[in-house]
Amino acid sequence: PGTDNKLSTLSDLDQQYKTLRKFYENCEVVMGNLEITSIERNRNLSFLKVSRRCHRSCNGRCWGHQEDQCQSCEFEFIFLHIQYTTTLLLSIPVLSSLIACTNFNDTGACVTQCPQPFVYNPTTFQLEHNPNAKYTYGAFCVKKCPHNFVVDHSSCVRACPSNKMEVEENHIKMCIPCTDICPKVCDGIGTGSLQMAQTVDSSNIEKFVNCTKINGNLIFLITGIKGDMFHGIKALDPDRLNVFRTVREITGFLNIQSWPENMTDLAVFSNLATIGGRSLYSGISLLILKQRWISSLKFQSLKEISAGNVYMTNNSQLCFYNTVNWTSLFRTSTQRALIKNNRDPRECSECRSISALIYTSICSVTVISSKEDVMFEYTNGSVCVECDSQCEKAGEKSLTCHGPGPDHCVKCLHLKDGPNCVEKCPDGLQGANSFIFKYAETNNECHPCHPNCTQGYDCLLVFALKSICKTPLIAAGLIGGLFVMVIIALGVAVYIRRKSIKKKRALRRFLETELVEPLTPSGTAPNQALLRILKETELKRVKILGAGAFGMVYKGIWVPEGETVKIPVAIKILNESTGPKANVEFMDEALIMASMEHPHLVRLLGVCLSPTIQLVTQLMPHGCLLDYVHEHQENIGSQLLLNWCVQIAKGMMYLEERRLVHRDLAARNVLVKSPNHIKITDFGLARLLDADEKEYNSDGGKMPIKWMALECIHYRKFTHQSDIWSYGVTIWELMTFGGKPYDGIPTREIPDILEKGERLPQPPICTIDVYMVMVKCWMIDADSRPRFKELAAEFSRMARDPQRYLVIQGDDRMKLPSPNHSKFFQSLLDEEELDDLMDAEEYLVPQTFNIATSSYTSRPPMDTSRVRIAFCFLYSSLHEVIKSTITPVFSVT
Repeated sequence: PGTDNKLSTLSDLDQQYKTLRKFYENCEVVMGNLEITSIERNRNLSFLKVSRRCHRSCNGRCWGHQEDQCQSCEFEFIFLHIQYTTTLLLSIPVLSSLIACTNFNDTGACVTQCPQPFVYNPTTFQLEHNPNAKYTYGAFCVKKCPHNFVVDHSSCVRACPSNKMEVEENHIKMCIPCTDICPKVCDGIGTGSLQMAQTVDSSNIEKFVNCTKINGNLIFLITGIKGDMFHGIKALDPDRLNVFRTVREITGFLNIQSWPENMTDLAVFSNLATIGGRSLYSGISLLILKQRWISSLKFQSLKEISAGNVYMTNNSQLCFYNTVNWTSLFRTSTQRALIKNNRDPRECSECRSISALIYTSICSVTVISSKEDVMFEYTNGSVCVECDSQCEKAGEKSLTCHGPGPDHCVKCLHLKDGPNCVEKCPDGLQGANSFIFKYAETNNECHPCHPNCTQGYDCLLVFALKSICKTPLIAAGLIGGLFVMVIIALGVAVYIRRKSIKKKRALRRFLETELVEPLTPSGTAPNQALLRILKETELKRVKILGAGAFGMVYKGIWVPEGETVKIPVAIKILNESTGPKANVEFMDEALIMASMEHPHLVRLLGVCLSPTIQLVTQLMPHGCLLDYVHEHQENIGSQLLLNWCVQIAKGMMYLEERRLVHRDLAARNVLVKSPNHIKITDFGLARLLDADEKEYNSDGGKMPIKWMALECIHYRKFTHQSDIWSYGVTIWELMTFGGKPYDGIPTREIPDILEKGERLPQPPICTIDVYMVMVKCWMIDADSRPRFKELAAEFSRMARDPQRYLVIQGDDRMKLPSPNHSKFFQSLLDEEELDDLMDAEEYLVPQTFNIATSSYTSRPPMDTSRVRIAFCFLYSSLHEVIKSTITPVFSVT
């Protein structure tokens, strides 16, 4: 059979020659191409002389060159027999040299598979290591893979699959499964997704972002750098080449035949460590050709060129190419560096840059003087090596050292002992015949002690061959110890004395003066909110409205002590099973609710400190907004929807100004006082909720996380910006008339869906302007979301022209829902306890309704037959209430 490898080298040159000889020795007919490439000059190619061409009538298949030697299939079973009994035929020397293996060739023997790394032992019933294991390399079984290939299981491959990464163990490159996310491996030019690409250009450079390994080649041609008008490809922005700064390895070749004129080096490849050469460009793995403006390479991290040659020519400004030890980068002795017609190295001697050098890991400077003297380093061939740590670092124009070791320092950092720089002088160092004792002279040089100083004793100075020796070590130790003890005693006495004086002075200041200034003034205004404590006898529960997160919610009647009026209220009762901690937190939340007063926040009327704590709030006659929009979706127009969006935003803006995070904003927690007036509730209670992987749990029930921002789900981090996310979901509920967000999707899948970029769909009635406001609320980056002040302004602008932003069929003919048509409202009226009903705000702020009387101690009783009309009128539009007084209201009946 022939081959179609072109100029690619499948292995090292020795294996290439053996493969060629195995293929074509004693071969007379080649079925295909006869490729003789990458063969050394001294190889014997006489085995190719017997090859002959088939006669033209044989259609390329023959046993010989004669016309009567054409191949024809007469007995099909013969070929099948050869295929399945190849190992028997190979025992005959003639057949083993003529028959090609169907599967793999193992040192001349045809096998169905190469010896595996592990074999099964039927005796021990275990897999055992196979000492004769081999790797599959093409059609051959080899003992080890070529150095520029990777081992995957028992095969030699060019690149690891997408779910594995390449590592080197025991000097063998192999593919192992990724433990988490694989390092990003990108296809090179002419490979995978870039199979049809010819060069790196502006249309494909984004595919190399964050790549650490290029599986294939990188090619830079003029059509990529300056653009290709024929294919409509724009010129490449030079700054975008910085995407290659993360590349650590190129498995193929690097071909640079064009480069931006304003870039004088190849610093974008400063982190490139390996050029694999698994595929070559005419036998070359690194090519830099005719680049007039490149002056240096800056391949600081390049450690290996596994295969192929280096070719650099006609680069008129390129310097320092001659200082690189290219041989140390090559893996085989046959690799060559073909470098010519670049800038004369003598013209580069005045350049103040060593950026072209291949640094070792200890190099730390980037400046070289005109005489090649390196600051803090010395040159060892083409490599910068750090000076010894005992050398004192010199200035820019001075040398630090002349070579390695402490004996080549220009100036010592500490002391000098003979030719060597040392940290301290020898003190009892073992010498040739005795111990060595030296002392430091004033010039920072070590001098030996006088011979009269006994060994084991230290000397101080030498004056005219006389030495002043210290007292013996024992005596010196005793005196030193006594001196230290005296110093410690004096220190303790002084400390006790100073402490006593300080205490007396503090007591005197306390008795003689008074504290007139606060120690830590905060500047915060005092909280002047009122908290009403209600008696249990003032409250009467009428019916259960529902179960909250912390207990039951009742419709009730509040009859103030000494009053005859009845005020409809909602009573929230904490479960009796909760502990003391929950009671304390419940009261903390009552403090928060009592401190908040806004037209669009439900007001806390008071607290009842009965055995089970009760919070008393306003009763909203139309229930929650979620049920309201679902019930009246046929009568709700664009104006009403946008007004609600404005009111919710203003209420949340008030909470944001008071630095309070709601944590549970949803349509179910917005109550309807009237069709034109809604209020937010539960803005203080959500703090008691707990969270787990799927949802927030509490004793009173569970709350789904489909309204929560991603940071709340992952890190339990609640901010005003996480309330913005919930606001976007709440607006979506209104625009879909009570639709369920992420309906049908399990809660546990919500975080993955959000991380993948999926969001709630655009409601049918919303224009792109309204939907884009929602999408901005759902940005992953919390700081990118709008503020409530911006949302209130935006929806106020839309509310001035509602039909431009919301498209609702028959919008212009819709009427506001009647205040008394709500099912929830009717359920509240179908009670017996309706005498003398009065709204809570009317009771607490009577001047709002223009009632002349200043006291409510003797209000006349209200006729039960009039209560329904009065109650309906109370929640109608506000301007009618202001214009009228209570007396005309009752006279209508």
